[in-house]
Amino acid sequence: MAGDGRRSRFSAAGRLAFFPARAAARASRAPLEAAAEDHLIPELSRLTDRALAGPLPEELAQSVIEHHVLERIVGELAASGELDRLVGNALGSPRTKELTDRIVRSDEFRSAIRQIVGSPELRAALTEQTAGIFDELIAELRRGTIRMDEGVEQAIRRPPRAAGNVYAGIVSRSVALAIDLLLIVAIFTVLSGFGALITSLVGTLRPTWLVDVLLGAGGAIVAAGYLILFWSGAGSTPGMHLLHVRVRGPDGGPPSVARAMVRTFGTWLAIVPLFAGYLPVLFDQRRRGLPDYLAGTEVVYKDRLPTPASG
Repeated sequence: MAGDGRRSRFSAAGRLAFFPARAAARASRAPLEAAAEDHLIPELSRLTDRALAGPLPEELAQSVIEHHVLERIVGELAASGELDRLVGNALGSPRTKELTDRIVRSDEFRSAIRQIVGSPELRAALTEQTAGIFDELIAELRRGTIRMDEGVEQAIRRPPRAAGNVYAGIVSRSVALAIDLLLIVAIFTVLSGFGALITSLVGTLRPTWLVDVLLGAGGAIVAAGYLILFWSGAGSTPGMHLLHVRVRGPDGGPPSVARAMVRTFGTWLAIVPLFAGYLPVLFDQRRRGLPDYLAGTEVVYKDRLPTPASG
């Protein structure tokens, strides 16, 4: 009990000793605050403004970039999961949804979308992309038909023909012919439509058998004209061009008009008996069918023809 009394007296004595200092601090606090507001704060503002007007912001930004401060902060936030929470809160905020809705509905945003969609650059990019996809599909079709050409002959011919043959096989020729037949039908359909329009204006033709004869003759004329024109002019029809195959005469160039006419007649003869006229392609050394025997032509892969030596 005596010890507690002594500690109490010492404590009271200490408070008495420090009382003047505390009283002086309370008395001087108000003048110090007033001095800080009048002199210190304006001086700090002036120093801050001078620092910001100088090279300090650029140097600070350069230091932040050099030391990857932002990357480290983002990495720390991402590692702690705080970044996901902040982004989720921002995206889920009603204010964000309101701003997004205002932007999407604004006339400026719609005008920008119309300008982008109608820009020549976008149309050119879409055209180039579409052309690239089409070219890839056609290239894959060519490779597939060549593989099937060689596969069919390996299954039938003994011994099999060596790979890399310049003469086009039966699968490539069949696919090209099928494409050409579709184009011929399309052309004939368009011409028949014009004929039907004219007939509706002048009256229906009589008798009916004459109409059938004219239609049959018209189809034969369209098909023959199609084949003769492309074979003699370019050496390949559109279907053959897609498959990169062409017809050549004895001199290596496109067949003459006379040979093209004979080949057209031979094509009709080869097709009539269930395409039996093309069976020799599987066994002939130069993969010739009945039209080639009659016209003295051959069908070759354009990609495998030797490049002419430059003079």
